[in-house]
Amino acid sequence: MSDYYPVYLNLKGRRCVVFGGGAVAEDKILKLQTSGAIISVISPDVTPVIQSLSEQGKLDWQPRKYQPGDLAGAFMAIAATNNRDVNRCIFEEAEESGILLNVVDDPVFCSFIAPAIVRRGNVTLAISTGGASPALARKLRESLEESPALEWADLASVMSRVRREVRRMGLSIDRQRWQCGITHKILKLAQAGLEDEAVDSLLEDLTNPDNREMCSELDRCGSEPCALLRQTQVDRVGTT
Repeated sequence: MSDYYPVYLNLKGRRCVVFGGGAVAEDKILKLQTSGAIISVISPDVTPVIQSLSEQGKLDWQPRKYQPGDLAGAFMAIAATNNRDVNRCIFEEAEESGILLNVVDDPVFCSFIAPAIVRRGNVTLAISTGGASPALARKLRESLEESPALEWADLASVMSRVRREVRRMGLSIDRQRWQCGITHKILKLAQAGLEDEAVDSLLEDLTNPDNREMCSELDRCGSEPCALLRQTQVDRVGTT
């Protein structure tokens, strides 16, 4: 089997069809909702949650079985019917029409597989084992959800604001300088609700060539690591 190409899809305003109305389909639908997709559900029966979403006008539920032509106009589809013959028919139509398809727990009929997801604020981590073991992907997800490393996701808003400001200033900042500027100092400021102070602190580190803790060159790091990076390396050695 070829390796999968990891990608995030923009589904806003695109039609996505879900076949099946059980608990698995419900989980897929709830995740699709956050993407802004236009959701159609085709299944004789659905869970109370799916029915409620239909009654609220948040999706289109057609209470029937799959029929050829159901994928017309779709960008993507998910099959969760528990009927391999039906899933095969959906797969054949998807292949013929060039539509992305995920058949739950059956990689043979998939043009894409759904990763295990870890979310914290604006940051999303997608975990895949290439279809080898969904259980392992879930285990990794659960472990990462408890990992202190995920705290760095709390800097997403700060980093976005600083990036926009650096662009406005017309500056070119070296990639390593950005890495050196992401410190526990600005993380703690952001987590304390002091986002403006965190933004100002990071901007100072990135844009001031006289900062003794950083390289004097903004657009390229010097031949020697900056003082902050050296200290980071020392800290890592001390914890091993």
